[in-house]
Amino acid sequence: MENAASPKTASLRKAYGDMLVELGRQNENVVVLEADLGKSTMSCFFKELFPSRYFEMGIAEQNMASVSAGLALAGKIPFYSTFAVFASGRAYDQIRCSIAIPKANVRICGSSCGLSDFGDGKTHQSIEDANIIRAIPNMTVLNPVDAVELQKMMALMISCQGPVYIRVNRNDLPVYTAPGGEYQIGKMYPVPGYDSADAEAVIFATGVMVSQSVEAVKELRKEGLDVQVINVSTLKPLLREEALKYAAGRKAIITAEEANKIGGLGSGIASLLMGEVNVPFEQIGIEDQFGTSAHSYGELLDHYGLSSDFIYRAVKKALKK
Repeated sequence: MENAASPKTASLRKAYGDMLVELGRQNENVVVLEADLGKSTMSCFFKELFPSRYFEMGIAEQNMASVSAGLALAGKIPFYSTFAVFASGRAYDQIRCSIAIPKANVRICGSSCGLSDFGDGKTHQSIEDANIIRAIPNMTVLNPVDAVELQKMMALMISCQGPVYIRVNRNDLPVYTAPGGEYQIGKMYPVPGYDSADAEAVIFATGVMVSQSVEAVKELRKEGLDVQVINVSTLKPLLREEALKYAAGRKAIITAEEANKIGGLGSGIASLLMGEVNVPFEQIGIEDQFGTSAHSYGELLDHYGLSSDFIYRAVKKALKK
């Protein structure tokens, strides 16, 4: 139960921009659309090299979604990006009617997701974007743990069928994903160094909550407690066989998400395990409220009960039951 070495950190936004360029080189059908936030989402990298395949749509997210649907139906592979709160909220009807219903091959990037835009407050913080998109039929929803996994997801998006929504954190996050191999939609990934098959409890975590869970487990190990951390980077589809693989035989189950608890990862995991695994269950998430401004990301994670200390306490509570 030795702790793994501290991983390096990397920018998911830069990884997104770099991978757009790489995909543009590989496939001339890749086109990119932006809603006046290219310097933030990093789609501007694509614009510099492929200006004829880059469309600046202005602050008109509904139109951007509709145009993306048209481009997809014409055989292009559109990636469009904006802040996650706008991608999921302002363009909901267009995503539902023009993208999801016809199963158009549109790739939507919800950038600066969750509370990661810590300075701009509740209007710019998306604590419900993945929950909203998960509810739309035909949508695939991805939430990468780090920059390496994000690029693997994007490589897969070239060939997969149907619309995909991917969340991109605004901040640099620790890298846990090995560079080799391909990403598999629906697969849950044990975090290296925190993947004991004999663990007493399991934490199903997504996005930034994976690194917070790892920090919590470091403290739990000092007390002799072995806890497994699972990176759930596919939020839809959530597969029952994957959840059961890691939940079976555990004394406690904990979920951790940087999102509203209602309709999120915790609810999804609970629905998969209902009637299959009967052990204490604790859910870490946001308690049905909007975000707020802060001086740092960590300050917000702590304020909303998402930091490693809260995960540590949730594990202890569940095991004590």
